[in-house]
Amino acid sequence: MRIKARRNGIQPNVDMTPMIDIVFQLILFFLVSTTFAVVPGIKLNLPTSTTAEGTSVKGITIYAQEDGSLYFNDEPASLDTLGLFLSAYDTGDIDKKEFPVTLNADSEVTNGTVVHLFDIIRENGYSVINLRTATEE
Repeated sequence: MRIKARRNGIQPNVDMTPMIDIVFQLILFFLVSTTFAVVPGIKLNLPTSTTAEGTSVKGITIYAQEDGSLYFNDEPASLDTLGLFLSAYDTGDIDKKEFPVTLNADSEVTNGTVVHLFDIIRENGYSVINLRTATEE
């Protein structure tokens, strides 16, 4: 006995629109709720510290590498031109004495160089100086 298939019957059909909507909503949710860490392109071997406290500081960042090269906010600088960069920097409505400067010095940079950098920063009117370190694990 043969069974005839119905010709007027409803064909099964899967509607993909609701699933695509949900996937796009999930992608949008994760893009909005995710934070991305901005890591500078300058490689340093920061000194370690057991008492360091994490902070998020916006402002001027100065990098001092072991070979003596300096960077002012990712711009190459030298000890002679660092003062010019600092004096020309626009701090906006914030007074220079309250504007934060972060010093990222390689662990092999001499103490004399770090002190000289502190002097240059203070001579240009900045007094809030943060010395960045890495935490011990």
